[in-house]
Amino acid sequence: MIRKMKDNDISAVSEIWLNENIRAHSFIDKSYWISNLEYVKEALKQAEVYVYERSGDIVGFLGLNGNYIEGIFVDRAFQSEGIGSALIEYAKAKYAILTLNVYEKNKKALSFYIKQGFEITDKATDKNTNETEVKMTWGI
Repeated sequence: MIRKMKDNDISAVSEIWLNENIRAHSFIDKSYWISNLEYVKEALKQAEVYVYERSGDIVGFLGLNGNYIEGIFVDRAFQSEGIGSALIEYAKAKYAILTLNVYEKNKKALSFYIKQGFEITDKATDKNTNETEVKMTWGI
């Protein structure tokens, strides 16, 4: 079930955010993610976040800022079960055009977004990590 995040979901959502960022971005020192955790917890409270809940547990989430996907994360134990696709479809139902950025080295995520119909529309260097980010757009 997909639903809007509640205040008491912050702990579960931020834990997924931290664990999956560290796992997916081995090319970035994990201290970067750890040092940003408290900021992210506060930002999540202000953001438009939708969680995927299964049997009472949050197993994934999607953060939106208008039609921009701030992030989509699925707990490793539940990946490849269609949860990420369901979250993307939820966002597609809300917006005619979606954009996001993904690190070029994150091949699994890049492939996932291409399968979801996103196209690469630009590239830039993330000033915080010095890594190349790919801008992707769906609905163009």
